[in-house]
Amino acid sequence: MTSTATAAVLRRHAEQQFAEELDELQKNDTHPRPENWAISPWSVATYLLGGQLENGFEVTPKYIGNRRIIETAVATLATDRALLLYGVPGTAKSWVSEHLAAAISGDSTLIIQGTAGTGEEQMRYGWNYAELLSKGPSRSALVESPLMRAMARGQIARVEELTRIPADVQDTLITILSEKTLPIPELNEEVQATRGFNVIATANNRDKGVNELSSALKRRFNTVILPVPASEEEEINIVTRRVAELGQALALPAEPPALKEIQRVVQIFRELRNGLTVDGKTKIKSPTSTLSTAEAISVINNGMALAGHFGDGVLHPRDIAASLIGAVVKDPVQDDVVWREYLETIVKERSDWNDLYRACREIV
Repeated sequence: MTSTATAAVLRRHAEQQFAEELDELQKNDTHPRPENWAISPWSVATYLLGGQLENGFEVTPKYIGNRRIIETAVATLATDRALLLYGVPGTAKSWVSEHLAAAISGDSTLIIQGTAGTGEEQMRYGWNYAELLSKGPSRSALVESPLMRAMARGQIARVEELTRIPADVQDTLITILSEKTLPIPELNEEVQATRGFNVIATANNRDKGVNELSSALKRRFNTVILPVPASEEEEINIVTRRVAELGQALALPAEPPALKEIQRVVQIFRELRNGLTVDGKTKIKSPTSTLSTAEAISVINNGMALAGHFGDGVLHPRDIAASLIGAVVKDPVQDDVVWREYLETIVKERSDWNDLYRACREIV
C-alpha cells in the first residue's frame, strides 16, 4: 500500500502507524532475538511501554500500567505456550494483542474475530467450492485460515473474543496448541508450525453471551490478566493520550479537551464502577454497564465531534452529557435508577459540577 493510500485509511494497522518506531527498535536491537521475531523480547516490551533508545529516539508508550504484565506476556510468547489476555471489557486486551503481533511478526492482521457464529472452518481451513467441485480436494481448493497462514509463516495469530466462540469450535485449538500441527485429512496432509508461531487470544471475564473455556483448552494457555487502571491519574493519562490520537486520526474540528472535562468523566466512571465516591465517604449503587476506560475515551471523542460540528469547537459539559448517560444507562430500568440517584445525590452536591448537572438534567 502506498503512503498516500495509507494516509487515507480510517484506522491504520499498528505496524503501519508506528513503522518508524519499529524500524528504530530493529536497527538499535542488540538483545537475543527468538527465531522469526522481528525484534527481541526486550525491544517488544520497550515498544509497548515506551522509553528512550541509546541513540536518543523516543518510543511512545502504547500501554500504561504495570510493566511486569507486559514482560510476562512477551516472555510467554517466546516459549511454546499460547497467551490468553483476560479481563473485564475495555482493559486494552485487543490493543495489547495487536501491538504484540505487530512488534513480534511485523503483521497484526492474522486475526480471527470470535462471534457466536464462528465456525470450525474459520479456525482451521475452508474450501473454494467452485474449485473443489471442478478438480476435487487439492491445495489450490483449500482456503487457509489466518491461523494456518501464521503456522506456515512462523508468525503470531490473534483470536479475539475467544469466549464468544461456541465451545466445540474453541476446542479446535487444542491440537494446534499442543501438537503444533494442523491435520488436513481430506488431503492426507498436515501443516506443521514454523518457529516463531504462537497464538494470542483475548477473552472477557464479565460479559453477556460468553462460553466458558474447557479445562483442556485453559491448560494450553498462559493467562495474563489485564486490570483496570490502578489509579485515577493513570486512567486520566490513558484517556488523554488516546483521545488526542483518535482526534487527530479522525480529523475532528475541535480543540483538545480541557483536562477538567476528562477528569470529571474518569471520576464518574471510577465512582460508579467502584460503588464508592473518591473521598471514600459515600457508598453508591453500580450500574450493569462495565464503564471501562475505552468507554470513557468514546464519551470524550463523541463530545469533541459534537463540539466541532455543532458547537464552537470547545468541549463543554453539554457536549459530553448525552454520551455519558448513554455509557452508564445500558439497562433502561435498573441503570436509569442508578444514574438518577447518582446525579441527584453526588453530582448536584458538587458546586463546581453545576454546569455538568444542568446539562445532564436537560437530557434526563
